[in-house]
Amino acid sequence: MTARAISAARPSAHGGRVRLPRRILMSVDAVGGVWRYAMDLAEALREPGIETVFVGFGPAPSEAQRREASHVGLLEWLAAPLDWMADDESALEAVSAGLGELSLRHSVDLVHLNMPSQAAGFASQVPVVTVSHSCVVTWFGAVRNGRLPEMWLWQKRRNRLGFDRADVVLAPSRSHAAALERCYGPIDNLAVVYNASRNHAWTIPKANFVFAAGRWWDEGKNGAVLDRAAAEIRWPVLMAGACDGPNGQHLAIERADHRGEFSHERAMALMSRAAIVVSPSIYEPFGLAPLEAAGAGAALALADIDTYRELWDGAAQFFDPGDAKALASAVNDLAQDARLRAELGREARSRARSFTLEAQRERMLEAYGQAMLRSIRLTAAE
Repeated sequence: MTARAISAARPSAHGGRVRLPRRILMSVDAVGGVWRYAMDLAEALREPGIETVFVGFGPAPSEAQRREASHVGLLEWLAAPLDWMADDESALEAVSAGLGELSLRHSVDLVHLNMPSQAAGFASQVPVVTVSHSCVVTWFGAVRNGRLPEMWLWQKRRNRLGFDRADVVLAPSRSHAAALERCYGPIDNLAVVYNASRNHAWTIPKANFVFAAGRWWDEGKNGAVLDRAAAEIRWPVLMAGACDGPNGQHLAIERADHRGEFSHERAMALMSRAAIVVSPSIYEPFGLAPLEAAGAGAALALADIDTYRELWDGAAQFFDPGDAKALASAVNDLAQDARLRAELGREARSRARSFTLEAQRERMLEAYGQAMLRSIRLTAAE
């Protein structure tokens, strides 16, 4: 099937409005972009009166993250790993029971899981919406261009169980939705809700440097190619983000100016000054960094992958992500042409206005309503 876009109209059982949740349980982790996604979405959901209880998995959050979560909602943390950090499936046995216990304790009306595998085995009748922000199966397809190793096959099976348990499955782009169905087969309840970013109205003058942010230990972020290209780029190339991963991954950055791992606020402050922002990713289900850079009016230089073409075609300079010389050439074209930089910066900023938190919230409310309606119908049919 082709994943559908969530419409603006709210679903109804008999021509009336479906009751939306008053309190939801939303899963988070502290090591990736899901944290920013969850905090911003939960903040937006407060306006229509929805309370959020966050449930965390994986490495513990920082004190700053705990403070942020407590400002937006309540934060619980379970002693269970993220699926991609687990050595085997048995490490996830406590996930469904923990989610069930928390959903009862906090009397939630809906569970929003930001990892499909977390829905596997969830026995409660509470409606479930799960979002596939990324997964090892589609990652291997894009990054290693091959089949999933046998040691990870349990991940594919568990994700499939999660898709089948969920009342609604969401992807952050049509490109990622298509990748999911290539890898897993048809997902009947699959829809697309684009991610969003806060609407920052920066007027900071741009400086002549190139900026890139990412978890550079992740091969999918393709930091090694950007580092090689930095030797041929006319302007300084600043790379922000971790180079050491939780499972021993490491990228040595030798040519670019690596500034280390920043807080989100500090990274945004630096990004807002950059005249050019680059994303060399070869695996990107959505890509928050280009959206945030576009909101700041930067000229975008992006890897020529399906997701970025879907979101930014006509508003960015594209390059072959496997070719460091092509990357350097694309950035240098922007560096030496102020008129082109200004034009693409305006186009990117205009495009970014389509991905607001308000628009994301409305589509998410529609998804929540559809999940609650589907859950009611399935319960009634039993």
